[in-house]
Amino acid sequence: MKTTIDIHDELFARAKRHARNTGRPLRAVVEEGLRLVLSAPETAESYRLPDLSIGDPTDDDPLEAYSWQDLSEMIYEHPGDS
Repeated sequence: MKTTIDIHDELFARAKRHARNTGRPLRAVVEEGLRLVLSAPETAESYRLPDLSIGDPTDDDPLEAYSWQDLSEMIYEHPGDS
């Protein structure tokens, strides 16, 4: 089957060079690449961030008493600005 695909110039040049160096047509290199990708096992497990929490999760939240504006001012406060 014939089709048209857009390939990044660098990748296309590398594929053509590989095809030339291995004595195969570009079509065979592309087909082999597709076969390799499609035969690879799918990873069903997504990445999970490690829990790096500190303190006791049952303790009261010390920031709960502040509004977002209060917190923002504390975060972005410049030393010496009083």
